[in-house]
Amino acid sequence: MMNSPYEYSITLPEKMENGRKYPVIIALHGIGFDEQFLMKAVSELQEDFIIIGVRGDLPYEKGYAYYYLKGYGNPERDQFDSSIEKLKEYIDYSIGKYPIDQTKVYLMGFSQGAILSMSLALILGEKVKGIIPMNGYIPEFIKFEYPLKPIDHLNVFLCQGENDPIFPLNVGQANYNYFRDKAESVKYTIYPTEHKITKNNQYDVVAWLRHELEKISSPESKSGKLVSKE
Repeated sequence: MMNSPYEYSITLPEKMENGRKYPVIIALHGIGFDEQFLMKAVSELQEDFIIIGVRGDLPYEKGYAYYYLKGYGNPERDQFDSSIEKLKEYIDYSIGKYPIDQTKVYLMGFSQGAILSMSLALILGEKVKGIIPMNGYIPEFIKFEYPLKPIDHLNVFLCQGENDPIFPLNVGQANYNYFRDKAESVKYTIYPTEHKITKNNQYDVVAWLRHELEKISSPESKSGKLVSKE
């Protein structure tokens, strides 16, 4: 059994059924936060999903980072590439250690975590079923330098702050434009906030994941490609 490349926190359903595999939410925090940051946002789903918060391995202010920045939109490339490799290892590690359905892996991320969740979905292909990127972007070098896999199976819920000074609306629109023709379904919602996650955003994330759970339980109800923008 491999060792985990990251520290992490995990919640397992209290009434776990022997032999059952569960969908998983892997939460990736923003720079300066910790692994608990996003786990709280989806805590009410802990009976239906395994929920994991992965802590970045680099200290940053009062929290952590997965990589450092030369400036916004300009990561330390060696650290970024290393974080991608370690997160790939972590996903394999968690699937091997816990009763996770490897066809139902969801990545949720804020800011730096959003960047990584989108990048990993493009790199890992069918290993990721859905992503919830909140206020982030897709690095150009991911699109043009990494070997990317088809994502026509992928369900995406893009979240964007209307007044985000770090990643403004044109960044969120670019994310939407990129995914809408490639993924199975794309939901894009803009919230009246800055570089933050609002209560309404949290509510919508939980609702979206519940809907994903319904589709998992009733695959015959799936109705083809869906693209929506709010």
